[in-house]
Amino acid sequence: MSVRPRKALGQHFLVDENLLGVIERLAALTPDDVVLEVGPGLGVLTRFLAARAAFVHAVEIDRRLEPHLAGIERVRVHWQDALTLDIAELDPPPGKLVANLPYNVATPLVAESLAARQLGRWCVMVQREVADRFFARPSTKAYGAVSVLVQLATERVGFHAVSRNVFRPRPNVDSALVAFRRVAESPAPEVRRVVEAAFAHRRKTLANSLALSGVASRERAVAALAAIGRSAEARAEELEPPEFVALAAAL
Repeated sequence: MSVRPRKALGQHFLVDENLLGVIERLAALTPDDVVLEVGPGLGVLTRFLAARAAFVHAVEIDRRLEPHLAGIERVRVHWQDALTLDIAELDPPPGKLVANLPYNVATPLVAESLAARQLGRWCVMVQREVADRFFARPSTKAYGAVSVLVQLATERVGFHAVSRNVFRPRPNVDSALVAFRRVAESPAPEVRRVVEAAFAHRRKTLANSLALSGVASRERAVAALAAIGRSAEARAEELEPPEFVALAAAL
């Protein structure tokens, strides 16, 4: 059965099995692992994971793929939107997220998954610019809210550029595998709120962006910035990730 990938779902099916060994290495797979896979597609990676891990939770929204994903041992397919999935409710609990993520949900899904305390390692295939954004440094164009959130909770442990030819259809953008492991709890809700508000108006100063987002008055934001040693003219992209934690505490 041939399934045409849907652009609206961000689908680009992995068809080249030569990449699987790289995924195994970056994901540090063991026979005891319980893995969460989002967007299993035709099941190429799903079967590979199931043969090397104890259990795989595969999350897929496209029911047309059911014939490709049915009957794989040690795999449970959850037919739903991954952004509505409560990872904490999965049984057995997954410790790793290993996936060729659909392009249109990659960034929010990784950001949301940080709150799942049982996840300790991620190995995800995403657009190259998204992979770069996760661990971008301050004062660079790629640095943004997701950079801060990911870096507060994890550290990068692997990176591998991926050819466009391993997908069908062949995408018009470069991709990359990026692996990272948890080093801290997910940022607290109040920190996340400040981070997202800080980058909501990138052309504004940080104090103005926080005020426009309703997080704090400009005066209060300026005072909080002064408390962490930053001027009233500071911009969000100038702050290191830990400074956002201090800023949230000062507000």
